[in-house]
Amino acid sequence: SIVYLNGKRFKKMHAQEYYEKFVNTEGMKIASKSLKTLQKNFDLVIMEGAGSPAEINLQKYDIANMKIAKKANADVLLVTDIDRGGSFASLVGTMNLIDEKYQKLVKGFIFNKFRGDIDVLKPGFKKLKNITKIPTFGTIPLMPLNLPEEDSLNAKPKHITWSKKNISKIDGELNKLSKIVESNIDVNSIEKMLQ
Repeated sequence: SIVYLNGKRFKKMHAQEYYEKFVNTEGMKIASKSLKTLQKNFDLVIMEGAGSPAEINLQKYDIANMKIAKKANADVLLVTDIDRGGSFASLVGTMNLIDEKYQKLVKGFIFNKFRGDIDVLKPGFKKLKNITKIPTFGTIPLMPLNLPEEDSLNAKPKHITWSKKNISKIDGELNKLSKIVESNIDVNSIEKMLQ
């Protein structure tokens, strides 16, 4: 894979080199330095992890999720893709598999890409909270948005690409997305986390 640092291509690395020689040395130092710079210059830093924080075979190398969240003393929201199925089991499993020091950071769950009647999920939210002691902050519906994929694994040829000529289209789609998210998520509870 190609490794990017501070928005620039660093180098191509095979998995063994990346995990054994880069992540917990140079990679974590660079990520920590970037985090400190952001915290110094901004009132609020929002971080997005990558993949699952509970890949137990890779946990000691995973600097993109809970390790950097702990370093930032960040409150964490776990987002699950309910369209793929197994979301409740995935969240309970994730909470059971991540280290206790990281479990304390998780403050809420969000279900993404839901289609159907929200009332069907409500008993599941209640049981999930009983099991994990963590609330669900909302459910974002599956939406037909024309946005570029952020992950090449999900890229579809019909989606628009990030380019200057598409900025106004992308801006319109992002505005639509923000309104839908705001109307389906308990924003007040999330704001309280930030205080």
